[in-house]
Order: sequence, then C-alpha cells, then structure tokens
Amino acid sequence: MNAITTATTAPSSYTHAGAPASRLSPSIMEKLTILTDAAKYDVACTSSGIDRSGDGDGIGNTLACGICHSFSADGRCVSLLKVLFTNECIFNCAYCRNNCNSDIPRATFTPEEICTLTIEFYRRNYIEGLFLSSGIIVSPNYTMDLIYQALYRLRTVYRFQGYIHVKAIPGADPLLIEKAGFLADRMSVNLELPTASALKQLAPCKSRRTILGPMRQIQNGIVHNKHEMIEYKKAPRFVPAGQSTQMIIGATPENDFQIMSVAESLYQKFNLKRVFYSAFVNVCHDETLPMLPGGPPLLREHRLYQADWLLRYYHFTVEELLSADRPNFNVYLDPKCDWALRHLEFFPVEIHTADYKTLLRVPGIGAKSAQRIVKARRGCRLDFPDLKKAGVVLKRALYFITCSGRMMYPVKLEEDYICRNLLSDRTQIPRDLREEGYRQLSLFDDVSHGGESNVRIPV
Repeated sequence: MNAITTATTAPSSYTHAGAPASRLSPSIMEKLTILTDAAKYDVACTSSGIDRSGDGDGIGNTLACGICHSFSADGRCVSLLKVLFTNECIFNCAYCRNNCNSDIPRATFTPEEICTLTIEFYRRNYIEGLFLSSGIIVSPNYTMDLIYQALYRLRTVYRFQGYIHVKAIPGADPLLIEKAGFLADRMSVNLELPTASALKQLAPCKSRRTILGPMRQIQNGIVHNKHEMIEYKKAPRFVPAGQSTQMIIGATPENDFQIMSVAESLYQKFNLKRVFYSAFVNVCHDETLPMLPGGPPLLREHRLYQADWLLRYYHFTVEELLSADRPNFNVYLDPKCDWALRHLEFFPVEIHTADYKTLLRVPGIGAKSAQRIVKARRGCRLDFPDLKKAGVVLKRALYFITCSGRMMYPVKLEEDYICRNLLSDRTQIPRDLREEGYRQLSLFDDVSHGGESNVRIPV
C-alpha cells in the first residue's frame, strides 16, 4: 500500500472544464478513499462469468467461478476493486448521493491513476479485477472517453488480462461504448428505477431511451460478435461475460409484481445475465423521498432476489408468482414455498417419475439436487436418506414429495397445516423476523439479504 502512496502522491495534471485548482490536490489514496466509499451503493458486483487464461504476454487471468480478495475504503472484503472514476456529476438525480447538489467531498481519477491502482493492487494479490463506474463529468461523451482511455491503457500498456466490469454511460456516443466493449469482460447500464414515470419524477435528466439504447447496442454487439467468432476464431471478443443492470426499489411506489415484470421483460428482450435490485437508502435526506421508518427495504430486496433466481433457473414466470390481485411477496415465506402452498393440486410429487422441471418446483429441492436425483434414480430406487445425501432439504420437501408412493411421515396436504410447520422451521424465516419480529435490517448487517452475488434462493 505504501508503494502506491509514495509512487503517486504528486498532484495530477488532469483537469476538466470548470474544475477549480483546489479540487486537484488530493493524493491518489485520498481519492481512493472517497471514490470507493461513493461506489458502495452500486451492487452490480458478481462473479465474472468468463474464463480467460493469460497468454504469457501480460499479467492476470479471469476465472468464471468468481473473483475475490479486494478491499474497499471501509475495510470490507469485496470481489473487485470497485470504484468510481469520479463522483462529480452534472445531473441531479434525487436518489443519488453524488448528485450535483450534494455537499460531499469530490474526487476524480485520471486514466493513469486507475491503471496504477489496479495493477498495484493486483500485484499485492488484493484483487483479480476491476469494477469501474462513474458519475457524469462535463458530458456523457467526455466521461465515457475517460473510461475508455483507462481500459485501453490497462489492456495495451499494462497488458492486464484480468476481469473488468465497466458501466456504459447513457447518452454517450455508441462508438465509445463499442470501443469499451472490446476491452471489458462485462458491461452494464443502470436502469435506475423500475418505470419511466418514476425516472421522470426523480431523474428528469435521464430517459428510458438513453438507457435502453446502449443496452440494445451491447446486446446486438454480443450477438454479432458470436457470429464473427464462429467465422474468425481470433476475432476480438465483445463483452464476453454479457451485460447486467440495476434498479432501485423502494424509492417509488411500484409493487413487486411491477418490478419483477420489468425484470422478466429485460431478460427476454435484452438477454441480460443479471438484474440487480438495490434497496433504496435516502442518503440525500430528501424530504420528497420516502423516509422508511424501518430503514432500507432489505427484506423486500431479498425476496426479489429469490424470485429472480426462480425466473432464471427454475423455469417460473412472474404470473405464476404474483398477480395484480396479489402484487407483493409473502414476508414470512420465500416465493417458492409460497407458490407451492397456493398450488397444492400439483403435489405430492413422486421422486421416481417426476421430470426435472417438476422436481425444481418442489420446496427443498434445488437445481443440483434435482440433477442428482434424475441421475441416481436410473440405477436404483431412492429413499429419503438418499435424498438427504443428494442435498434435498427434507424439512421443507417432506410435505411435497413421495418415494415409491410413500411420504416420509404421515402429513396433511392442507395449506394451513403445512404453513404452520414451515414457519416453525426457524431457518425459513429471516433472522430479523424470527428474533425480533418484523423489522428492516441495517444496510451492512452481516447476513445474506443484500445484492451481492452470494444471494441464493432457499431450496
């Protein structure tokens, strides 16, 4: 760490229009403190989703299984060097801590400083890659060009071959986004809010058109590049790990049905890898925005992530989980258990005859355990101890399955009876509910209710 400080404490010569000279004085480590803290509300930080070995001519590689060993300014371990290029911004989004009217310390890196930090942290084995977002400085084009310069220097001058996730700036020249896409592994464009009306209300400087435009460009570029890769195997890869997005929930009155319908549409129309849900935090203390008495809606965020997992990997649709008459998720039960209780006509499921997709819908059976069941039953008859060895959570599944026509215990296939028993399972209810009744968690409670990639659906 000291090597970084001593090597780069000279004032930067970088300037931008209208910036007073006093704004250029912080050292690179002071900037790092400000800009990693400013990035903590951006939750789109996940495993890389791409394998790439070093070619021997540079440093670093990328593993699809995930990235680790990075530290933010407040000491939390995160998967990447997650930082903003700048927290300066010309926009006045009401929900954003970095909006132009906020009275906060400001800092801006130069492209060379981004490279120095990434390489020096990598050499110390603190990180395996970079997550780079930014406020809007001067203009979207100006900001996107600075980001591109940083990526270009990392890839060509420093020969860095590790993982890079970069935010595409809405409103920037499509050519700049394309050039950045050939240098990044993953790109994302923040949807910000679930509906166009919410965006108009809280961020009138942004529009659905400027957000969905680059999202569509990235999608088309990925498809076109795949065809090029088939024809020319050494063609440069464009955003090989795909794209993601993020939306804030709780700042505007959309219900869960509306939010999940938007997410489902994005998956279908833009082939996104991931939609992230960020519980609204009134960091600006704006009186026009909700002041939620229990704090950020993290339990709601948790349920949205669980439902999102069902959409992506368990073959559910939004209409199966929610409806206009029932627009919000059950506080006390995860979406999969809640669906099963409302559709007892599909149960019990016979383990030896049910197909893979049917097994996925059984509470307590996840994707891996369903695969193991399908494989194991080809050679032998399974019993409940075998299911437990395969990873099935029997304390939830036992109400919904039979083995050779027999249930594990004599149970009633009645909604109230099963619900009471499921709720008696202390692990079914999030810790904040089972210990103190319903309250919202602190934003940084050490429990998997947040938006990071370790959120998994209870099976």
